[in-house]
Amino acid sequence: MTVAAVILLTAACTSTESPPPRGTTAVSTVSTLDQQLISAAWKNDVAEARSLITKGADVNAVDDTVQSAFLIAASEGYLDLLDLTLQHGADIRSLDSYHGTALIRAAERGHAAVVGRLLQAGVTVDHVNNLGWTALHEAVLLGKGTPQYVDTVRLLIAAGADRNKPAERDGTTPVQGARSMGQTEVAAVLATKRPSSPAAALLSAATSGDANQAAAALAADAPIESRDGNRRTALLLASLNDRVDVARLLVALGADPDAQDDRHDSAWLVTGVTGSVAMLETLLPAKPDLTLRNRFGGISVIPASERGHVDYVRRVVQTGIDVNHVNNLGWTALLEAVILGRGTEPWQQIVRILLAAGADPSHPDNDGVTPLRHAEKRGYNEIARILREAGAR
Repeated sequence: MTVAAVILLTAACTSTESPPPRGTTAVSTVSTLDQQLISAAWKNDVAEARSLITKGADVNAVDDTVQSAFLIAASEGYLDLLDLTLQHGADIRSLDSYHGTALIRAAERGHAAVVGRLLQAGVTVDHVNNLGWTALHEAVLLGKGTPQYVDTVRLLIAAGADRNKPAERDGTTPVQGARSMGQTEVAAVLATKRPSSPAAALLSAATSGDANQAAAALAADAPIESRDGNRRTALLLASLNDRVDVARLLVALGADPDAQDDRHDSAWLVTGVTGSVAMLETLLPAKPDLTLRNRFGGISVIPASERGHVDYVRRVVQTGIDVNHVNNLGWTALLEAVILGRGTEPWQQIVRILLAAGADPSHPDNDGVTPLRHAEKRGYNEIARILREAGAR
């Protein structure tokens, strides 16, 4: 397929709000309540949509352009709205006016997180629309080869999409399309062969950061929660080694951020050790348990404070994590920042951040020694001053 042909087809396919009368059509029998829901969906007004659903609006109701709240959420990349529709009975088999699934709509626009959620929900990966294309065709032939499309293609491949399936109209396969359009990274994803030992390959890919190999391993039926000899999952290995691309793939497909190994580490907990804000952001959509404890009884903010990970602490306190959590040693994050820190600028910043987030400046350790007394004993004069200004005793 030539680039010019793709552009012509793009013009015919990308108008999701008012598509031409091609393929499936619908007579507008939508109720006023349902029409209000569709309008709220276009505006991504999740609160209004939730209210309308509570009143009886149907997330599957379509208007005369074959749009429903569910299909709109998929095409526009509205993840929270999509989750709302799935929670209230969205029909994952529903088709738009091109006889395409929600997955095809999301893949066309490179909405990788939405693609992952739809794959988890069980949308058919190789459904063919009336243009003769699957979701993988649209992600390649209508895609731009940018990182969001690379992620989208990886997700589809991981879910078992047929990379060699020809388009019904001209026989173009996704592999051929990627190469002809100069999408080097997408072509590399599509060219990665499935391994003979999928679980081992997945764990190795998570460690090395080879996201293409991770996708191929999942396509070869590697369990997403595969574990190594130390009971570390692929997501934990990716987090431990700060392999964000692999972690993003695994999170989108539902990997567990709370699965713990034989040392009680989890993907989320080790972010406090590595201090990776990028990994923190990658894992947050998986809704990790912020109260999960490591082998010392601590939560992620405690080792981060000890190690001087300023940016991480600044970000993690915004999640609502308990800054006054006490570990098995009787120490809070503030105590660890003082006792195990160096008293220099990074730890001074962390003390300020923790105090601003509500840390108790006078909470003592198991021996009754407060952070202020520990700071004074160590000669950390600036930290002591900060604590006194915060009312510490």
